[in-house]
Amino acid sequence: MPHLPAQRLALRGDLLDFTGAPEWGATESPLVRYRPDHWLLIDSGRIVGAQPGAQTPDNTWAHHDHTGRIILPGFIDTHVHSPQLDVIASYGTELLDWLNTYTFPAEQRYADADEATAGAARFLDALLAHGTTSAMVFPTVHKVSADTLFAAAQSRGMRLITGKVLMDRHAPDGLRDDVAQAERDCLDLIQRWHGTDRLAYAVTVRFAPTSTPEQLAMAGALCQAHPGVYMQTHVAENREEVRWVRELFPEARSYLDVYARAGLLNERSVLAHGIWLDDVDRAALRDSGAQIAHCPSSNLFLGSGLFDWRTAEAACAAVSVASDVGGGTSLCQLKSLADAYKVQAMAGQRLTAWKALHAVTLGAAEALQLADEIGSLEPGRMADVCVWDWAVGPVAQRRLAVARDLHEKVFAWMTLGDERNLVATYVAGRHMQP
Repeated sequence: MPHLPAQRLALRGDLLDFTGAPEWGATESPLVRYRPDHWLLIDSGRIVGAQPGAQTPDNTWAHHDHTGRIILPGFIDTHVHSPQLDVIASYGTELLDWLNTYTFPAEQRYADADEATAGAARFLDALLAHGTTSAMVFPTVHKVSADTLFAAAQSRGMRLITGKVLMDRHAPDGLRDDVAQAERDCLDLIQRWHGTDRLAYAVTVRFAPTSTPEQLAMAGALCQAHPGVYMQTHVAENREEVRWVRELFPEARSYLDVYARAGLLNERSVLAHGIWLDDVDRAALRDSGAQIAHCPSSNLFLGSGLFDWRTAEAACAAVSVASDVGGGTSLCQLKSLADAYKVQAMAGQRLTAWKALHAVTLGAAEALQLADEIGSLEPGRMADVCVWDWAVGPVAQRRLAVARDLHEKVFAWMTLGDERNLVATYVAGRHMQP
């Protein structure tokens, strides 16, 4: 059973969240809600309000004074692999070789229940220690890897979306399923976990090359038969991968079209990467409501390419930001956002701190249809909250001291900060980390 939250908790600090999506390039926006020196009030695991720091709540509240620190909603990671902590920072390959050389051998170990149980706990504790309180996660092809991940998230009271990975071809022994058994496993996992506490199921297609057309069709049928479930997969990450998909699915107009034909594009679909898409693909994303989970750190580390966020936004295609560990090199979403800025800079675009932070808080929550639960400090939301130091170390402290306005201050924090800045993580009002 989930741990019970503290009943009445008051956190004092500089509150920052969003009431809408800031415009691209705008360093000033009325949709940024910044409340310096305020108390955030939490009752029975939910946010119930905020008031100025001078108005100290009465003694029925447990006071935690973080004056001079910044308090934000917990970050949301829309694409990350739980077993891949074992292969983070692995040297020297692009996507397809990286999977075969590093990832698949690591994932084979999760057939063992003890390994899967230990790995789930290690992974979720690491997320919390990096300021991420909600995530959409790939485990492995093994049913037990999803079971143990759900159970570990439930015990921590976390919002988690996951599901058994589907792979019935082009994978080594021990990492392939078959259509019939995979369907039975998914149905059992959906029945036991989807909608339980803060958990949701995702039909999880590894990527088109590792699923036969029959398995893709089965996955699409699951999505149609269970409208509340999510769908997660990868798309158009690497040019060689795109070429391979074209060979495997010659009837499809594009890589994204493979999923569309199988009934896998809808408003609960999250597709990682989406670097090598065209205007027709972006229109399909817009029309279906599906989102791209932009994974800048992974794209840079594996040399996959540079995602065109500005063009996706102009086409009204939803974009969130994800760590994609282990291709990405940090679970800290501040690092993801710092890399996202660099990716956009290569295209002559400037990603503001507001657009970036919105994408890992309210923007991600809206894209997942969870904005009534997570992503902001609005009353009624679950108290998934993180407290951060504005600056750690003399370089960041000096940069903070000379910052001229709020955006400059927040951008410096986002760019120079990491998990060492994290002071406290709360999930449903319960203090978790560090």
